[in-house]
Amino acid sequence: MKKFTFGLKKVAALALAAGLTTLSVTGCGAGATASASSSANEKKDLVYAKGVGPYTELFEEAIIPILEKKGYTFKVTELDLNQADAAITAGDADVSVEQHSAFMKAYNEQSGGNLVALSKIPTVPASVFSEKHSSLDEIGEGQVIAIPQDAGNQARAFVMLQDLGWIKLKEGTNFATASAEDVEENPLNLEFYELQTTYIATSLSDFDYGVITGSIVYNAGIDPSTALFNENLSEDFWLQVVVNADNADTQWAKDIVAAYQSEEFLNWIEENNGPKYNELWSIPSYN
Repeated sequence: MKKFTFGLKKVAALALAAGLTTLSVTGCGAGATASASSSANEKKDLVYAKGVGPYTELFEEAIIPILEKKGYTFKVTELDLNQADAAITAGDADVSVEQHSAFMKAYNEQSGGNLVALSKIPTVPASVFSEKHSSLDEIGEGQVIAIPQDAGNQARAFVMLQDLGWIKLKEGTNFATASAEDVEENPLNLEFYELQTTYIATSLSDFDYGVITGSIVYNAGIDPSTALFNENLSEDFWLQVVVNADNADTQWAKDIVAAYQSEEFLNWIEENNGPKYNELWSIPSYN
């Protein structure tokens, strides 16, 4: 696999660049704005925010080669999801392929971002695992369920628990933002322990059951066949191509989406749907 390296710009450099941009716009007026817009639309050098998970690997192994044929080159900045969204908002990165729209919307609301989701991409569902119990039927009074701490994946967990019949959410609950406050019925008095998503897999033995997202399952080397329940993916929890709203209509953004929806990529997925890209991946329908 090709290696990509990129460092975020220093704050001082950003400030200087911002100042120069301001001077340029002031001096040249509307023509400079139009030129900048045209440049953003036509650029071929892209920066992607790389997370620790299978989705960026898929992007690197299958999508980048398709786009390189169109003359694109890529640099990478390695960031967690919140940092990635901040980098895209600031213009330090162009695209992320490691988050679902519920996470993106939560970031926009909490941090004043203006990110948009352009297209669903292949996604590994979140699942329920346990090291204490061999079956979901062993759920009992007062048991402790580990759930992701971040808002987007926490909502995902509560929707799964409702699908299992362990809880009932209030009527009209927005599944993209569901939390403990939306639980209307909890007949077994289950305790929900919020934990940073990456830690649930390594501390699963401390809980009765844990909800682990697909990328963490992949990174931790957990055998996905040991899952006791896999989520039913809703629109909010499909992984997405995410960019700043200002770039949504650029040619490069359209080309990234087209690469994911191309016959070449779908054929690649089918040919590589083995131990690494296993049968548990859900593939969107682009019809």
